[in-house]
Amino acid sequence: MQDKILDKKIPLDALAEFALAEAKRCGSTAVELNVTHGQGLEASAHGGAPEKLEHHNDHGFEITVYRGQQKGSASTTRLDRATISKVIQHANDIAQLTAPDEFSGLAPKELMAQKPVSLDDYYPWDISAKEALDLAVRCEQHGLSLSSKVTQSDGVTVSTHTTRSLYANSYGFMGETQSTRHDVTCVLIAEEKGKMERDYYYDHARDAGDMLSVECIAERAAERTVARLNPRRVKTCQVPVLFPAELARGFFRQFISAISGPSLYRGTSFLCDRLGESLFPEFVHIHEKPFLPKAMGSAWFDAEGVACREKGFVQGGVLSSYSLSAYAGRRLGLESTGNAGGVTNLIVESTHDTFSSLLKKMDRGLYVTDILGHGANLVTGDYSVGASGFWVEQGEIQYPVNELTIAANLNDMFKNIVGIGNDVDHRGIVRTGSVLFGSMMVAGE
Repeated sequence: MQDKILDKKIPLDALAEFALAEAKRCGSTAVELNVTHGQGLEASAHGGAPEKLEHHNDHGFEITVYRGQQKGSASTTRLDRATISKVIQHANDIAQLTAPDEFSGLAPKELMAQKPVSLDDYYPWDISAKEALDLAVRCEQHGLSLSSKVTQSDGVTVSTHTTRSLYANSYGFMGETQSTRHDVTCVLIAEEKGKMERDYYYDHARDAGDMLSVECIAERAAERTVARLNPRRVKTCQVPVLFPAELARGFFRQFISAISGPSLYRGTSFLCDRLGESLFPEFVHIHEKPFLPKAMGSAWFDAEGVACREKGFVQGGVLSSYSLSAYAGRRLGLESTGNAGGVTNLIVESTHDTFSSLLKKMDRGLYVTDILGHGANLVTGDYSVGASGFWVEQGEIQYPVNELTIAANLNDMFKNIVGIGNDVDHRGIVRTGSVLFGSMMVAGE
């Protein structure tokens, strides 16, 4: 895709400077804003032919103004100055109608990021619409050719997106980022004895050259789909449960949600007031590394302009830090951790177990490959989802299983982690390997 964002570069910094001056003219005592411009291409194939082609060209402007400790926010998808002036006035009108909040305001000036960090996350993909459609068709056709049991696809999607974003505030801080993201997803359907199963595989990266080939993606999708055929039921039992990396990262996202500001100051987290406590086995270490090259979560400042930094959330199993914005920090009597807007790249250290060794440690239990439902109640820590996967005996995968419900409490699950695999999934913000939990309730027949 030709990089039109660079060819016709919208001056985000000039728009930000105009908006800051306009907000001050309207009586704001402090201001922060975001301006974004993104463009992309999404192509899909189904039934051996191109199905859909979409071009995206999106803009966004969001501003928060403060009048003392009164706050108002407004946004628009248009970037012309007349519209921005109206949005700023709307935000000021809202601020004058809101009750003062003693904790509101910009993050402390001394915490602002001082120097940009190269994140190596901008790699435009020079692919035309026709080439993207052809790639999607090729991926689907390859997937359908791999096994007579793979009878149809549920579609293949190829997409590429480029995004520029700028945050600025009335301290004079202005930080701009530019990144790319490219994706290929293949969904296949297999059939045997009149019963069908569906599964998929995907890859995404900042640099299209780092992605798996479409043939490899199709092969993994086909392998996963065929493996699900002829599932059995199992009787209700309490057994070890193994989650692959792509599902295991969900537990660490839930952990981060539970130690994040809003959940803590509202008292709606099962991890309130647990700082300094042992939550995991001693071998568990969870770190944030915001400057990893080409990583999906990398950033040099957070959503309030605060400098990102490496930190440990869990060290030796002990909760060593919360995840806080400046506002949350004030509510809790603590300092911002540079996590307004969430964490960057979360690294869960491995116990260096291979996937096979985790199966051996499990001996008998459930290997989960798909879940259904939101799962966790972060107030109580209770966890329950529908699940399917494979039954394991004597450390070996035996047969597919489905129509199960698995349940436990996250407090117990975290404490009972037996091992974390070295099969780390690098595709998301959370980087972890497969995780083996010592015991969960598996409800079946």
